Amino acid sequence: MTALDAATEPPSATGPLAGVRVLDVSSVIMGPYATQLLGDLGADVIAVEPGRGDTNRSMGPGPHPQLSGVSLNLLRNKRNVSIDFKHPDGHRALLDIAATCDVFVTNLRPGTLSRAGLAYAEVAAVRPDVVYCQAHGYPTGGDRQDDPAYDDVIQAESGVADAATRVAGQPLLTPTLLADKVCGLTIAYSVAAALYRRARTGDGEHIEVPMLETVEAFTLVEHGAAAVPRPPLGPAGYPRILTPHRRPWPTQDGWMVVLPYTREHYDRIFGAGEREDLLGDDRYATGRQRIANSGFLYDQVGQMLASRTTAEWLTFFRQLDVPAGEVATLDELVDQLPEAEHPHAGTYKLIPPPVRFARAPQAVRRPAPLIGEHTDAVLAEVGYDQGRVAALRASGALGQVPTELV
Repeated sequence: MTALDAATEPPSATGPLAGVRVLDVSSVIMGPYATQLLGDLGADVIAVEPGRGDTNRSMGPGPHPQLSGVSLNLLRNKRNVSIDFKHPDGHRALLDIAATCDVFVTNLRPGTLSRAGLAYAEVAAVRPDVVYCQAHGYPTGGDRQDDPAYDDVIQAESGVADAATRVAGQPLLTPTLLADKVCGLTIAYSVAAALYRRARTGDGEHIEVPMLETVEAFTLVEHGAAAVPRPPLGPAGYPRILTPHRRPWPTQDGWMVVLPYTREHYDRIFGAGEREDLLGDDRYATGRQRIANSGFLYDQVGQMLASRTTAEWLTFFRQLDVPAGEVATLDELVDQLPEAEHPHAGTYKLIPPPVRFARAPQAVRRPAPLIGEHTDAVLAEVGYDQGRVAALRASGALGQVPTELV
């Protein structure tokens, strides 16, 4: 057995999507995050990547030239084939793989998909019952269907940045790739729903996930607020979320968040905290009053915190059954993760799948692959012999086998 054979020998699949085969023609974060979730759920994910590598492989430092800290977890539970689908032979090979796949996921824009011969009609021609999911910035058929869209742009256009204006006095972007990850989650649940429907009806599905509409819907769940009724009863924006007093507060030795939510919570806090002046105050008597006066109430509770340590306050609030938590740093969170061994990158911190299935548990079965690590094995699965694969590689339709695997 060669090093390449050993690297591509399939481990046993677990998870509720075991047996599902996914072709991933996506890049950066949104699509790869969605297919990471599908892979964690047990699907056999085959990621297609150009020979130069995807952007996520260079998103910050990493222990291997092809693996950033981001890609070590983002690309797990996937196999990787390096195919130039703009090359006629590469395009044919990609469709041959697609014919064996239940799901096709892409974040290429509609115009690019059409020019590449990878629109829904072309893929459905080789796999009629395919669950085909395309995710891009704006819906097809509109003036902006082929406009580029990244997380920052979608946060700006979807109301996320404006929500921060009510708190900070100016538009701000959230310090996480919120739009990409919300859309990645949407792709994953949409694909799972379409697979369920296919299991009942036998029909495939063509899914479109426009980023802008997806994040708008996400943002307006609470921020539609008083503007949703017709006629409007007030401006958009949920007041409890938009007060600047909804924030971490300093203790004697750190920072923490407290979220009194009910009348009983405030009774317990003000009673035990010797704030008889506020005990029974009408400003927290009902849910609507608590929302309307949330800035004042959060400020009163927050100012109390500087008098004790974080540990003392946590004990206090737990005794009162009031939601509270210490502010954890990003470094602390990473330090708490379990460690895993990558065959080419060494030891790294593994982000475990968060959802627990009692009967079909998720698992990290495959480490993040190198570029083209599984090209030969996947093509062999769809009937390509060694001579045909060698000819494709010689024509430039395939990337080279990673030197670590030769």
